[in-house]
Amino acid sequence: MTELRIRAATADDLDTVLAFWKVAAEGTSISDDRDGVERLVARDPEALILAERDGEVVGTVIAGFDGWRCHLYRLAVHPERRRLGIGSALLAAAEERFVRLGGRRGDAMVLRRNETAQHAWRAAGYAPEEHWRRWVKPLGG
Repeated sequence: MTELRIRAATADDLDTVLAFWKVAAEGTSISDDRDGVERLVARDPEALILAERDGEVVGTVIAGFDGWRCHLYRLAVHPERRRLGIGSALLAAAEERFVRLGGRRGDAMVLRRNETAQHAWRAAGYAPEEHWRRWVKPLGG
């Protein structure tokens, strides 16, 4: 097996990423469309991080930093490539990005029902903060 390559996504990767999330990501987001991902990459070209092996996307993470908080989304590894260190490599890249930008703490959105992800985040040193509750409101029409 060849070496894992970690890099920022480009506009040319977006259709591949969207197709990858349908296979590898748990749940869907209101922003899981071409327009949403294009806006992300246009606004913050280093936020969407890819893991590739042999030219194939095998993992993703979004490492968003708004100048105040460090947010992690869409940590996804291809189901046939899990438990090989890909998720750890993506998180290391995201955390290095946050530190470089002056971030102090990373937080992740993780579905309660996704027990595999719960275990992976704990293994990476993250802990749930049960005293918080996420509040959402869809915007627009």
